[in-house]
Amino acid sequence: MSSTYMRLELLRMLRNRRFFIFSLGFPVVLYYLIAGPNKNNDDLGGSGISAPVYYMVGLVAFGAMTAVLSAGARISAERSTGWNRQLRITPLTTRNYFRTKVLTGYAAACATIVVMYVAGATLGVRLPARNWIEMTGLILVGLVPFAAGAIAMGHLVSVDSIGPAMGGTTAVLAFLGGTWFPITGDGVFATVAKCLPSYWLVQAGHVGLGESAWGRTGWLVVVAWTVALTALAARAYRRDTGRF
Repeated sequence: MSSTYMRLELLRMLRNRRFFIFSLGFPVVLYYLIAGPNKNNDDLGGSGISAPVYYMVGLVAFGAMTAVLSAGARISAERSTGWNRQLRITPLTTRNYFRTKVLTGYAAACATIVVMYVAGATLGVRLPARNWIEMTGLILVGLVPFAAGAIAMGHLVSVDSIGPAMGGTTAVLAFLGGTWFPITGDGVFATVAKCLPSYWLVQAGHVGLGESAWGRTGWLVVVAWTVALTALAARAYRRDTGRF
């Protein structure tokens, strides 16, 4: 039952035009619009990183985050039609239901990552194979709190509001995470940014550029958000199922 449901969800995602537009097409278009004119800038904002590399990393984080959070929209839509209630009377367990949603979101994120890596290569991004692997692995870890957040949003936000809520959340997190410009210094803005998982998701990409790994602060932030959002998702799910 779980494998059948997984195939159904993957086919459903591939047939969704919005997936290709927002998770794949939109980050690529933004990348060429922003990084293309600055492809000869080898020191973006004093970061020591070239513009094509920096924006590739930032938009990988943005696109992957959007892809994983999209699972919340699917959950909200299924709640509105009563489809999730129907699934509860099938052999599909709750654990497999959420596992499928998370894995589907990760599949979309992996597709986004590959497309953005190809786009980066067309603008001259060249990294050692080890760096690509390390960067990708840490990005996938950094997406865990967003997977938990998607489940929470799917059970807390109505289908009419989930689109604006997810779009606004993603935009704010990307802005505060450093997707569009390097976050430097020790001011209030930088302090707030470093408390968010989106900042460390962007920094995960910087690991592939030879920079140091997250360190204790990064891991604590990612773990703390994962635990908090997982607890929120579980509570929202119990409240939702308790209504029926």
